[in-house]
Amino acid sequence: QVQLVESGGGLVQSGGSLRLSCAASGFTSRTYSMSWYRQAPGKERELVASLTSAGHINYADSVKGRFTISRDNAKNEVYLQMNSLKPEDTAVYYCNARKLMYNYWGQGTQVTVSS
Repeated sequence: QVQLVESGGGLVQSGGSLRLSCAASGFTSRTYSMSWYRQAPGKERELVASLTSAGHINYADSVKGRFTISRDNAKNEVYLQMNSLKPEDTAVYYCNARKLMYNYWGQGTQVTVSS
């Protein structure tokens, strides 16, 4: 059974750091494009960072220089290191895996940044 399970969210002060993890099961994540999205209350879901199977990385302008996406193929996990967090980073963060017609989502993890 395909699953994506996010963890690592929480409450942090402005300027702090968090590391999100996404554990994949039921498929080999290194052959997929893995991404992190986020959705703040009243806003649309937006792409935060993506990492293709070839290793190409893309970041939203709002997080460039602060967030880093990475993967551990041996553990079948993907990570999002978030530094210098701002209140506007507050959102539910979702892990996504995509390849051809396959598109999987995790249940999300809440990140709240207090000012």
